[in-house]
Amino acid sequence: MASPLTSIKGIGPAIAEGFARAGITSAEELRAIGAEAAYEVWLASGNPPHFIGYYALHMALQGRPWNDCRGAEKEAFRVKFDALKARVAAQGANTAPSKEKGRARLDAALDEIGLREKR
Repeated sequence: MASPLTSIKGIGPAIAEGFARAGITSAEELRAIGAEAAYEVWLASGNPPHFIGYYALHMALQGRPWNDCRGAEKEAFRVKFDALKARVAAQGANTAPSKEKGRARLDAALDEIGLREKR
């Protein structure tokens, strides 16, 4: 039987809910995929990025409290977090239209059918 995500100390209901939206529903799945890949799935599924949440996840899977992360370790996590965010954003840019592009297409369509005033 699968253990709930909240059985991992440091994973609360809100984080568990975000991982469930991302398709990770058990503590076993989260441990198997690891913190880095799990957070990539978290971001790719539309959950917001949060640096503390990122390193707190790493700490939780190591059995450490989130506030145990300091100094050089925290700085290294910041570099990895920023790189992960950029990678996921680049992947998303290749697969989904941006809001700006979507807005431009909407404006063009409204212009075409005469529902906007001419500028």
